[in-house]
Amino acid sequence: MKTLIEMMAKALVDMPDEVKVSEVEGKRTTVYELRVSSGDLGKVIGKQGKTARAMRTILGAAGTKLNKRCVLEILE
Repeated sequence: MKTLIEMMAKALVDMPDEVKVSEVEGKRTTVYELRVSSGDLGKVIGKQGKTARAMRTILGAAGTKLNKRCVLEILE
């Protein structure tokens, strides 16, 4: 899952070296924290949050196959 988020984020940003994904695991829920450079934050979020919503949808669908709830948080 972590590599999936990294791959999607690196494809969107201008500085792919700045993309960092950390994972906070719980019993039934895993929170993925995505950090990008401040200049690329708008590209990851997208217009009206559509890109971020799409990434969260993909992550949720992939998490369903693993019987886990996956949450994506985009941090500055």
